[in-house]
Amino acid sequence: MSAVTRRLTTAQALVRFLAAQYTERDGVRRRLIAGTWGIFGHGNVAGLGQALVEYATVPSGGASPAPPVMPYHQGRSEQAMVHAAVGHARQLNRLSAQAVTTSIGPGATNLVTGAALATVNRLPVLLLPGDYFASHAADPLLQQLEHPVEADVSVNDTLRPVSRYFDRVTRPEALVASALQAMRVLTDPAETGAVTLALPQDVQAEAYDWPREFFADRVWRVRRPAPDPEELAEAVRAIRAADRPLIVAGGGVHHSEAEDALKALVDATGIPVASTQAGKGALRHDHPADLGGIGHTGTAVSDDLARTADLVIGVGTRYTDFTTASGTLFQRPEVRFLNLNITAFDAHKLAARTLVCDARAGLTALAEALSGHRVDTSYETEYGAGKARWDETVRAAFRADDDGAVPTQTQVLGALDAVVGDEDVVINAAGSLPGDLHKLWRARSPRQYHLEYGYSCMGYEIPAALGVQQAAPGTPVWALVGDGTYLMNPTEIVTAVQENLPVKLVLVQNHGYASIGGLSESVGAERFGTAYRHRAADGTFTGAPLPLDLAANAASLGMDVLRAKTVRELREALRAARSSDRPTCVYVETDPTPTAPPAEAWWDVPVAEVSDREPATHARAEYERAVADRRRHL
Repeated sequence: MSAVTRRLTTAQALVRFLAAQYTERDGVRRRLIAGTWGIFGHGNVAGLGQALVEYATVPSGGASPAPPVMPYHQGRSEQAMVHAAVGHARQLNRLSAQAVTTSIGPGATNLVTGAALATVNRLPVLLLPGDYFASHAADPLLQQLEHPVEADVSVNDTLRPVSRYFDRVTRPEALVASALQAMRVLTDPAETGAVTLALPQDVQAEAYDWPREFFADRVWRVRRPAPDPEELAEAVRAIRAADRPLIVAGGGVHHSEAEDALKALVDATGIPVASTQAGKGALRHDHPADLGGIGHTGTAVSDDLARTADLVIGVGTRYTDFTTASGTLFQRPEVRFLNLNITAFDAHKLAARTLVCDARAGLTALAEALSGHRVDTSYETEYGAGKARWDETVRAAFRADDDGAVPTQTQVLGALDAVVGDEDVVINAAGSLPGDLHKLWRARSPRQYHLEYGYSCMGYEIPAALGVQQAAPGTPVWALVGDGTYLMNPTEIVTAVQENLPVKLVLVQNHGYASIGGLSESVGAERFGTAYRHRAADGTFTGAPLPLDLAANAASLGMDVLRAKTVRELREALRAARSSDRPTCVYVETDPTPTAPPAEAWWDVPVAEVSDREPATHARAEYERAVADRRRHL
């Protein structure tokens, strides 16, 4: 056996191991697990809880204060802690992550939504939930799920389908192999997502003689695989042969820090760029080839070009239904796809030619191989004119002619656009705001536009803002939420106050689920169950709006609150919030009049095939007309 350190519990050994893990890419080294979020209960308080107490501070007596071995952050909701960790990882391009520990039972199952969000978005987070006694000495213990024929099942098994790697560590020595595999997955850009190490509470507290090598500093180099020469040659031939190529920039451009490589390729070739929600900001909004969002929430110029493109070049995108307009967007009969992606699973979508490689490495190789090639000037003139028309659409949506009026939602975005700097980060995830932002927001830097739309999880924004603020201290961070989203998960406001994280919350009150209300109306469900209102005499929720004071709620949780009733007051409040060094909420009730441009492409939400109600039968007829345009690209 190798030389050993002093005897440690499994939990102590895990914390010490995590503190010694690093990533390195392009010569820049970062700590892999930058800190641990936790809520303690009987499943982890005496194990990981005790270990975090032991390693959260450095003993006094040194020449100078050393950083904590494992910083600890106190959360209020298990799901929100995962969201905060995901926000942190995304801000740092997946090169640093955070861990989340919870007790056994409901604490553990509350992780599932956050884990799904992380895995869907290919973002790393380490989950460390407590688990039943491995010894079964106390069986069943409090909160244990008993399965009549599978005694090794626990509630933590709900995390298996939403984790990229899962293990239950039932003996101390088993941690060695499992911890190393966990780090491998977290740092692999083609594999990353949620990683779960379920930790039986008795094993957490059990001592073992650990190999010294287990605690040595370990560097995980994040790969930049180059494109295969034959795939590259085929890709170059396809691009040179295309008359109307279109790049679809996805989140992989940001994760790979490939924005400059994309700009170099576009500057040289003139190929226009449309972006997914995750890819927006890959080019600055004022670059001549940046066409804005694509798909159901895209711009008119992006979607018009997508319908006539003969080659679609996907870079780091998963091609969700919003991007492809549920298979109806790319309509040219001879359209073909070329996908550059580090994950082969995504690269092969839509029967594409593939470049399975790092985004920056692939774009750089393409630019070199395409030297001298450029699209026809008439194509550049065409999309330039379309971009100019859409820029005027944005200005009209943002413009407020009456400063004393109640602002519309797009005017809220216009006021914010006038206040933020290039370095600010704007976070959103759900409701009607993602559509308005994707169409209208003018992204000025790669990290400014932070939309979680892979899972579109209500309640993500506020905790994610905490994680982003931790990753980028000194950067103004804005969480944009509607009232429905706010009510789902406001509790991390308390953590922002406790940690003095000066996040800025823009809370838009429109008395219900506005986005789903509009969708409900369009598919024949008549906005049923989407308004925050009292019941009327007929039993429907069509009475007066509920007397909710969400601004008072935010203030009660410790935030400074600025109420804005007019466009003028909103601008003043946003400026004050940006300059504040305290967590600050700007609360605004909006004029519900629709002012955002309508959808430029379809989205498939199946409609009832038969109904006795006229709105549903009308919606079904529209659905059948739209679905007829769907294509399977083979």
